[in-house]
Amino acid sequence: MNSGSAVITGASRNIGAAIATRLAADGFPVAINYYSKNEQSDAQAVKKEIIKSGGKAEIYQCDVSQNNEIESMFRAITSDLGAPSVLVNNAATSVASAVTFREINESAWDEVSDTNLKGVFLCCKAFDKYSTTGTYRSIINISSIRVSIGMEGNSHYTAAKAALIGFGRVLARELGPSEIRVNAILPGAITTPDQAAYGDVAALHKMILDAQSLKRLGMPVDIANLVSFLVSPDAAFITGQSILCDGGWAFQ
Repeated sequence: MNSGSAVITGASRNIGAAIATRLAADGFPVAINYYSKNEQSDAQAVKKEIIKSGGKAEIYQCDVSQNNEIESMFRAITSDLGAPSVLVNNAATSVASAVTFREINESAWDEVSDTNLKGVFLCCKAFDKYSTTGTYRSIINISSIRVSIGMEGNSHYTAAKAALIGFGRVLARELGPSEIRVNAILPGAITTPDQAAYGDVAALHKMILDAQSLKRLGMPVDIANLVSFLVSPDAAFITGQSILCDGGWAFQ
């Protein structure tokens, strides 16, 4: 059994849900964060699956762009599940869209930055405050393959995801002496229902498979498996890294 809880933001669906389920199977009491009320039933389903499998989980509604809500959430998590030893910053907005730079206005830019970048900063601050010294601690920031390939559209999303890499490297330096490791994962094209927002799913999958070295579609469990490794003792000497998990689409 692990010594602390695992906090996964944006964990009601897709990649976040897969990470929550995997870390629960690894022995972590899991905090399942979700944002809007229409995600509550999905979050409850993730919790139910974890408990059915013998794990422990609680759900927490929180807007990660709001510091007071984050503070309340981490306080509740510490009381309910124990001090966190793992934080996975997965919550993000504007994933499934293709808005161009000329179409993005200031309010849209701020909305994406508030969740995808400021939210990570605030959650890391809370984690540093509430996690317990002496436990095996790790932060994982979920970035994106868009950072590596410069895909057209969503420049506000890509900019925020790129910032996570630089931010994480600084945190790795500053928090390393406190034995907190910080790494980033850059998922490639991961198959979720949200892909339908891009149009013809069959054509999208063909484009993806043509671009990848491995000729199969990525799944949320592929990211969850990498998270499981990075927060484990097997990765105890890995920090400050940004790791592509994309079937060999881009190379760093």
